Amino acid sequence: MVKLNPNGTRFVTLPNGYHLWTQTQGQGQIRLMTLHGGPGGTNEVFENFAQELAPYGVRVTRYDQLGSFFSDQPVFSDPANQKRFLNIDYYVDEVENVRQQLGIDHFYLLGQSWGGVLAIEYALKYGEHLKGLVLSSMIDNLDEYLVNINKIREKMFSPEDVAYMQQIEARHAFDDAKYQALVSELGEHYLHHAADPQPRHLISTLATPVYHYFQGDNEFVMVGALKNWDRRADMHRITVPTYLTFGGHETMPLTAAERMAQTIPHATLHVTPNAGHGQMLDNPTDYFSHLGQWLTQTDAKAPLSDN
Repeated sequence: MVKLNPNGTRFVTLPNGYHLWTQTQGQGQIRLMTLHGGPGGTNEVFENFAQELAPYGVRVTRYDQLGSFFSDQPVFSDPANQKRFLNIDYYVDEVENVRQQLGIDHFYLLGQSWGGVLAIEYALKYGEHLKGLVLSSMIDNLDEYLVNINKIREKMFSPEDVAYMQQIEARHAFDDAKYQALVSELGEHYLHHAADPQPRHLISTLATPVYHYFQGDNEFVMVGALKNWDRRADMHRITVPTYLTFGGHETMPLTAAERMAQTIPHATLHVTPNAGHGQMLDNPTDYFSHLGQWLTQTDAKAPLSDN
């Protein structure tokens, strides 16, 4: 019988036959699984989590979701695959499949951005497996996000530039060079507030079919399947300890985060200063110290388990 190191890189085979890239690193009794953003992003934003959280005794598991760069990529132009896989229910059940394949239970689940959507849905459906929930730069609905992101646009750009962008969006001419430059400016100031902190590749690693299906063409154009996602009426049903962490200069409205902190029964809110949507990259010292402290303090109060 082949024995695998419980830490390290491993491909897991899902019941549907597809394979996902996973990696577990670190030592300690606190188990943390991370869910990346996008949709269609990669796990790489978490590649230093085990190292940064080592002083707190945290063992970190990260993986690429189906369709993302390091995992299997179905042909999403096939309508049957779109119907089968491109929905929130599939990706939530995928989290549960990964948990089972890796033998993890009584763990903490961290979702970043789109991963936060999945983390909220997982907590509502499979909350019995969780010790705690971490929502990193994700609120409980997208209506408030859309209002906020367009307020940011009106604040950042001149009325002429805003009108130009809206004209481009009405024509669906998203490859326009000036439009792309303006969208990139948003990313430089609000998605990644620090100077060039994000991982780099020679090619794009974004799973664009997944991103376009759920989101749209960019952060301003929310026309995809996620547009009407709203869990505001259900957040009170999340009973596990919940840590809400947001950048002080990001795309998600902090007023919504404050409301969530009042709605979720056992919630703690932290705002990472000098950080945008990618706060773990912009201000890692603050982000990891507060996350690590919350995990250790919360776990000390939790019932003992074997995982």
